[in-house]
Amino acid sequence: MRLRGRKGIRETIERQHDLVVLNPAEWKGRWAERFGNDKPIYVELGMGKGKFISEMSLLHPEANFIGVDMYDELIRRASDKARTAAGREDGGAPDNLALALFNIEHIADMFDEGELRRIYLNFSDPWPKKKHARRRLTHAGFVRQYIRLLDGLGEIHFKTDSRSLFEFSLNSFADMNIRLRSISLDLHKDGPAPDNVMTEYENKFYEQNMPIYRLEAVIGPDALAKHEASLQEQSRPQSEA
Repeated sequence: MRLRGRKGIRETIERQHDLVVLNPAEWKGRWAERFGNDKPIYVELGMGKGKFISEMSLLHPEANFIGVDMYDELIRRASDKARTAAGREDGGAPDNLALALFNIEHIADMFDEGELRRIYLNFSDPWPKKKHARRRLTHAGFVRQYIRLLDGLGEIHFKTDSRSLFEFSLNSFADMNIRLRSISLDLHKDGPAPDNVMTEYENKFYEQNMPIYRLEAVIGPDALAKHEASLQEQSRPQSEA
């Protein structure tokens, strides 16, 4: 990705100690300390300009959110978006949000085992060439890392506009015997999906009537047990309910 940023970007984000984390590997295993609480941590890998993660942090104060990207300019844009969304008179950002400058390829260096509750993969680069398959964020090599980082209630939520990436991801999860739910081949076919926060890309694709593919991967054993219990409840005869 090529980005044209204004001068002084690094200096701008270096001053934002309340929101931006430039040394995220140093917080490995200590993110609860960074936030000052033990709320579950939700992470978006490849947050882009930050619309999704900013809105989610405001809608869900019961959790902590971390947006991760490797480009200074995207961190800057996301920080502007987060502060604007918060609407605080002092220009502050949501207390439950952090923006981390980091290369996702080394995500295991940023988080400890079981430190995360949920991972969002929103409109990741599809890497369409077969020789680049290992770079796709739903490749088994990445998914194995996610599994180690997620806690007992851990889940992966994935959205993309790329049919080829979605098909690849379905096969990747299936090959690893991962339970999937809420699979959609056209998330917004009946209008904006309820309880869904759109990314910048998603909003653009929606306006162009392009289908959005989505799924949730149930990873943690407690999350799986909860899902299976829900299915059993739904299958009970109405007379027993």
